[in-house]
Amino acid sequence: MVTFLTNLINGISLGSVYAIIALGYTMVYGIAKMLNFAHGDVIMVGAYICFFAVSTYELPPLLGVILAMAVCTALGIVIERLAYKPLRQAPSLAVLITAIGVSYFLQNGAQLLWSSNNKMFPTFIKGDALVLFDGQLHVSRTTLVTVIVCVVIMLVLTWFTGQTKMGKAMRACSEDKGAAQLMGINVDTTISVTFAIGSALAAIAGVLYMSSYPILVPTTGSMPGIKAFTAAVFGGIGSIPGAFLGGLLLGIIEIFAGAYISTQLANAIVFAVLIVVLLVKPTGLLGKQIREKV
Repeated sequence: MVTFLTNLINGISLGSVYAIIALGYTMVYGIAKMLNFAHGDVIMVGAYICFFAVSTYELPPLLGVILAMAVCTALGIVIERLAYKPLRQAPSLAVLITAIGVSYFLQNGAQLLWSSNNKMFPTFIKGDALVLFDGQLHVSRTTLVTVIVCVVIMLVLTWFTGQTKMGKAMRACSEDKGAAQLMGINVDTTISVTFAIGSALAAIAGVLYMSSYPILVPTTGSMPGIKAFTAAVFGGIGSIPGAFLGGLLLGIIEIFAGAYISTQLANAIVFAVLIVVLLVKPTGLLGKQIREKV
């Protein structure tokens, strides 16, 4: 029983990181209708910025996280303006190829700037673990902080998109960009803000991910980015609660697959579950079927 609960908690912790990354994916897709495959590498950039801020310049960890968020926010806006904005009316394949190109550009840029040597990410979240069941179950502070941050981000984003003027503009652009523009909404600004928010979330996710898996390399964000995209599709891409649910379920499936079946097959099992879910429900768990007028 204790082993089961330990695996469940580890799965929720990993899934919370996937959920934060997936929220960035799902917001960009929901509004801009494009898949930003460079999102995973923004995670890596955020982790590097925080690493050097704390390790080299000895800034407080919280300030390092804020600096990483600021840099990733600016990076997200620059990527959107330079790489994606000129392709607004281009075929989706052109946008996809551009996103892959941006991803490789960021990875190779990181290798040139910071080398490809492994770096050990420092432990930011310190303190005694939460002890349950008479000392049999230990929940680390990193796990608690990761889950709490994920829930808070999901709730704030839900409020933001539902109650604020910019959030309502995002929803309007998601429904129909042409109609939104006719109603006076600046679509370009709205998309840029969406990229900025998603990139800031990527920085937070990068720090939380590295707190649990501390080896930092230029390709660090690739696999978490792919899995988070899988989580967004799993939950229903374009849906904020769907990204949250998909991330949690993906993390739990991965940990349980590794613990009870095979660590080598864990990733394959995760993607196999996604295929089965999409065969049964093509729009994902919380996705909505959109009818197109012909």
